[in-house]
Amino acid sequence: MKWIGGLVLFVLMSVVASAQEAPRPQKVDDLMRLLQDPEVRSWLEKAPSPTLAAAQEADAGLAAWEAATRSRIDGAVQAIPRIPAEVMAAAARTREDALSHGRLPVFVAFLGLTAVGLFAERLFARSRRRAEGLQERLLAIGISAAAMAAVYFAFDWPVLPRIVLLVSLLALLAYRAISALLDTMLTVSARRRTKIFAGAAIVGVAAASLGRPLSVDPSVTAAISFCFSIVLLALAVEGVVSSSERPFRMRIALCLAFVIVWALWCVGLRGLFWLGVYAMTLPSVLRFAGQTAAGMIPSEPDSTKRVLLVRGSRAVVVAVAVAWVAIVWRGDPNSLVHSDPAVASVAYGLLKSIVVLLLADLAWHLAKSWIDRRLSVQAEAGNDPSQAARRGRLRTLLPIFRNVLAVMVAAIAGLIVLAELGVEIGPLIAGAGIFGVALGFGSQTLVKDVISGVFYMLDDAFRVGEYIQAKSYKGTVEGFSLRSVRLRHHRGPVFTVPFGELGAVENMSRDWVIDKFRVNVSYDTDIEKARKLAKKIGAELQADPELGPMFIQPLKMKGVEEFGDYGIVLSFAMTTVPGMQTYIRRKAYAKIREAFQANGIEFATPSVQVGGEDRDGAAAAAAAIRTQQAKVVAAEG
Repeated sequence: MKWIGGLVLFVLMSVVASAQEAPRPQKVDDLMRLLQDPEVRSWLEKAPSPTLAAAQEADAGLAAWEAATRSRIDGAVQAIPRIPAEVMAAAARTREDALSHGRLPVFVAFLGLTAVGLFAERLFARSRRRAEGLQERLLAIGISAAAMAAVYFAFDWPVLPRIVLLVSLLALLAYRAISALLDTMLTVSARRRTKIFAGAAIVGVAAASLGRPLSVDPSVTAAISFCFSIVLLALAVEGVVSSSERPFRMRIALCLAFVIVWALWCVGLRGLFWLGVYAMTLPSVLRFAGQTAAGMIPSEPDSTKRVLLVRGSRAVVVAVAVAWVAIVWRGDPNSLVHSDPAVASVAYGLLKSIVVLLLADLAWHLAKSWIDRRLSVQAEAGNDPSQAARRGRLRTLLPIFRNVLAVMVAAIAGLIVLAELGVEIGPLIAGAGIFGVALGFGSQTLVKDVISGVFYMLDDAFRVGEYIQAKSYKGTVEGFSLRSVRLRHHRGPVFTVPFGELGAVENMSRDWVIDKFRVNVSYDTDIEKARKLAKKIGAELQADPELGPMFIQPLKMKGVEEFGDYGIVLSFAMTTVPGMQTYIRRKAYAKIREAFQANGIEFATPSVQVGGEDRDGAAAAAAAIRTQQAKVVAAEG
């Protein structure tokens, strides 16, 4: 879990860096107001040589940015020696303001409010009798904050003490909440270093936010920010170097990345700074957010609620990052986005496109999880015949609907992204339509397969799991695509048949099946006795707990089918559920043989009488017998 510590370190450092930005000089505000004057803008529009003026303006802007950056850094470095004096002066002003209004000094008031909060927290802990878990600790911190807020707003504080107390209390609560999170997420070895970093970051944020209200010189505030940024950079580099879990090259790369991002903040490139922060921290944040959300519902891995929590939490993180980048770009006058309307359009279009892709991803995964869950429910359902048709149809149509939905979501999201980037999608859609018509003429076979598949689905000709035969193809339907069906032959081979090649489909697994077979008995057989035995066998098969549910109508002897060359041909029939007729027929064969033999009914067998020493004639007769037997077997099988 050490990556979480590094993540917290760098996120806090980025927050401090953002809070410690120096205020914009007054000259810049005057220049912006001057440029917005109608007369000045009219003169600039009528000025000759616009290309040369634009180039000069770009050069002047780059030079102005370089000069402003150099001036800010030099001013911050030169103001470092004046930090103690400015801090003492601000503290004296705050103390004097508090005493002049008859209030306690800020430090004493802060200790009193802290004591009130700790007392309320102790009472809450005693009532709960437990304060070990993260939720209990955060709840206790919330109780402490509520108690301090009640006392804080009960008194009318002077201006300066009020601001200092508010910032100090918020910093204390933030540090305690972060410490609770770190105690839960990090190991003991990484916890202490991370808490030191968090404390320094929070103090830096508080100091930067108090500079302007306490009338501290802006250059001194910038110097304080610069010093805190160096301390945070040193702590982050030390935390990465001391970590033995990462390879040496990765540690060096992370240290260089920290230094580069810190340098971007120093020179005032806030947009690039935040992009660098997100490039380093966003993958870890998304992974942590997903794991935390998944841990809330561990017993339902494929539920819609779990998908919504995991994907939604990640989408919220990315959306917040995108919104913050947009705010930074809008508030930074030195940003490249403000230099060119085309660049601004593309940049903001990219940010909007990210949001669109997040929504499309969330919608797709929600739909996919629902479809997968429905398929699993259908697969685990019972053997109720009334629901079998519905389950089979859903198993057939839902995968196709899932594929179509994926294509639709991808196409719609792609078109919206192109529109946000400034691309005219109207001509693109028209051109795609013309291209589709041309493609349809050029690939008539493909169009035929797709349209044939649509009509097969509408006619409910076959479903997944059914055994079908079409032309020379037969097998169990395993799945579909937009243009073909996959059939598994009962001997193992798989056929992928385009829908246009199927033609008439013979479905052998729909509703019921009538199975007929024949048995040859001798000419002296008692037909009525054979019929009664067949009826008895049919009743026994239907009463069997394993075979009974497979019957729709029991086994019956239909009567004499014909007079054969060697005996009487008896016809039998039964109605069963699809796919089980062969299994039941084998059981029926065995019982018929046992019953007929036990009751003196003989089966007809081919016989040939050969006289004399004509061995060739005997051989020919034997061959004829074998041929006849092969024909009988082929007719029955």
